[in-house]
Amino acid sequence: MKKNIWKNNGIQSLLASLACVVLGMLLGYIVLLFINPDGAGEAVATIIKNFLTYSRPETQAKYFGNTLVKTAPLLMCALAILFAYKVGLFNIGVAGQYCAGIAVSLYAALAWHWGWLPCMLLAMLGGAVLGTISGLLKSYCNVNEVISGIMINWITLYLTNMLLTKVKEDTSPYTYVLQHNNPSAVLPSLGLGRFFNNNQYVGLAIPLAVLIAIVVWVVLEKTRFGYELRATGNNKNAAKYCGMAEKRNIILTLAISGMLAAMGASMLYLTGYEQWQCSTSSVPGMGFNGIAAAFLGGLNPIGTILASFFIQHITAGGAYVDKSMYCAQISDLISAIIIYLCGFVLFMKYAMNSAIARKEEKALLKAKEKEPEPLPDPAETKEGGDE
Repeated sequence: MKKNIWKNNGIQSLLASLACVVLGMLLGYIVLLFINPDGAGEAVATIIKNFLTYSRPETQAKYFGNTLVKTAPLLMCALAILFAYKVGLFNIGVAGQYCAGIAVSLYAALAWHWGWLPCMLLAMLGGAVLGTISGLLKSYCNVNEVISGIMINWITLYLTNMLLTKVKEDTSPYTYVLQHNNPSAVLPSLGLGRFFNNNQYVGLAIPLAVLIAIVVWVVLEKTRFGYELRATGNNKNAAKYCGMAEKRNIILTLAISGMLAAMGASMLYLTGYEQWQCSTSSVPGMGFNGIAAAFLGGLNPIGTILASFFIQHITAGGAYVDKSMYCAQISDLISAIIIYLCGFVLFMKYAMNSAIARKEEKALLKAKEKEPEPLPDPAETKEGGDE
């Protein structure tokens, strides 16, 4: 039987993701029409263009680099969500683990004057500790990882504010400028900045995040360890019956997930691109945007690379919407609509599979109806005549 290309998982993920993007843009356009129809089309076009709204190629290159800088941590948060989801866990605590990465990496860099590598490793350890806490509660106390993750998010946020208050500027709520206080903690540029109009923030984080995505794909799809994790996610009781340590796998998965999220935080803040505001009262949105990037990428590490860039692209593009026609929050609203619809990728894939199955069933029934009736066996006919 000829293989149906529409049943290919990669093609289905691509079509479902594109459908979510187009539908999100359409809904955003409708919202803008209700607010102010005169500039609706231009506003949507501006969000899509992002850095291309600038006319000079040098400026475009610079702001393209800025988009890439923020894509790296988003990709790491998406990988953290994806890694846990493959094991049947929904790590909503990624936002808190991201905060932990900010806290320990910046404190080590600004208070102890460590280099970038020890700061990043310490951030990964901090995220892994938080993930382990959720894993222990899940495995031994049967506490849902979503509940524990949400609680830990807010605890970590306020602990981050308290810790980084010790390394903040006297006249503002922001932490010290990393480049001035400890240049050794800034991630190496690897000479990549010259391709983006000498953008000093573009460097190691971007290729490192892509490399981590490839490693995650290899671990999940090509190793025994990855197979055990996926088997535990599909049916932990069956995995336990087969001799797999399901509790260990749950704890280890959430620890690795937390490590990835915290590593993403260090990739952003150790570039010096942002300073932490010690009066922050809400959990960073990067952890939640990672959920959308993971699902928009079809829960595939390679697809997540493109999905993370797209989500960061439209998020940054929203800042260029004409504020004289729309309020400052309208760009966030449009981005949120698109990000929200990204969660329907799996539903759309399910709908496509259902439609394909119904179509194949109808084709099979028609084929059976057209089949000629079998001719009688000559031997049986002759035997019946002799009787």
